[in-house]
Amino acid sequence: MRVTTNQLYNQTIRNIMENQKALSDTQIELSTGSRINKPSDDPVGAARVLRLTEELDTLKQFQRNNDLVTGALEQQETILRNITDTVQRARQLTIQAGNGLLSDADRKALAAEIGQIKDEVFDLMNSQNAEGDYYFAGFQSETQPLVLNSAGGGNAYTFQGDSGTNNVQLSNSVSIRSSLSGQQVFEDVPARRNFSITTTTGIGVEEALVAGQGDFDRFYRNNYDPVTPLNNSYQITITAPNQLNITNVGTGAIVATKDYAAGESFNFAGIDFTLNGNLGDTLNFQLDAPQKKNIANTLNDLEEVLNNSSVSDAAFREGLSDALVGIDNGLEKIALEVSSIGARLNTAQSVYETNLDIEVSVKEARSSIKDVDYAEASSEFAKQEAALTAALTTFPKISNLSLFNYI
Repeated sequence: MRVTTNQLYNQTIRNIMENQKALSDTQIELSTGSRINKPSDDPVGAARVLRLTEELDTLKQFQRNNDLVTGALEQQETILRNITDTVQRARQLTIQAGNGLLSDADRKALAAEIGQIKDEVFDLMNSQNAEGDYYFAGFQSETQPLVLNSAGGGNAYTFQGDSGTNNVQLSNSVSIRSSLSGQQVFEDVPARRNFSITTTTGIGVEEALVAGQGDFDRFYRNNYDPVTPLNNSYQITITAPNQLNITNVGTGAIVATKDYAAGESFNFAGIDFTLNGNLGDTLNFQLDAPQKKNIANTLNDLEEVLNNSSVSDAAFREGLSDALVGIDNGLEKIALEVSSIGARLNTAQSVYETNLDIEVSVKEARSSIKDVDYAEASSEFAKQEAALTAALTTFPKISNLSLFNYI
């Protein structure tokens, strides 16, 4: 077969260009550290690298979410612990106020400190994050959750938030609650259970108050009927000069028979009664519907009772009992939320460490596909460079081989 000069030149130039391209590709691999710099280098490998890179990006976002939610939860925990410490002081003052030897001036001094505690709790409940969002307003994060009721009457403070909470995704299968609502922690706090005297017929009441809150609460839980209000009404009837019956008005059942002496106290379900009446006289009372009370309003009511120098002894004791139960129930709610935050922080930490382990594994898998072997690439680069140099050196000599040089 005859090889023309044109074919010789074209083939040689083609080989030189291919050597230059191979050398350039190897040089790019060495400079980038990656053996896949365009999809055509390894279509299957490029697709796998793309999927692994997307997974790494997702893991990085999860870790950023984790950092943000951890910071928010730690801040909320700090706020709740501060509220707990402050309210614990209010509880001590409430117990101190029950000392019958205190003067009006002493009570007013206690009221002043309770007022300071109330203001501090009010500020803590309205805490904001760095972006200015309120922690305890639920979905209404731009609205101050607790405001002073300027209209007067009823509760001193009004809650303006809602019960909404936010969740943050920490992995493909794990999400945790990143916020709490003041509705749940501060508003939905059970107030002290109590009763009310509705009517009396001939009976005079010297005293009727809950003296044993634990006994009354047990009776209340076992007997309160939210469906049929009449079943929550009871009638005391003096059936003999030294005896009375207590009957459930709704069912007609006699629930207790007590010894009776005019002007002497007797106890029923934690309630101390001191009555004056004659045979056949009656007194009706009912179990009050369960109420909920914000701890800030509990502290405000306590302050008012301590400042009221004309309050009766019975009303004063009732006010202290209301405050003590409200404070204890509020502290219990806060303690439950603090425990929940601790559990969520532990979950976040565990997921964070798991994501780190997964990230290392994914990086290793991507590296095994994408990263260049520098020893192999360097050797290949030297070989290709030598081949290109040889081709460039020999081609001029070969191109000069012609019969015309010898004619």
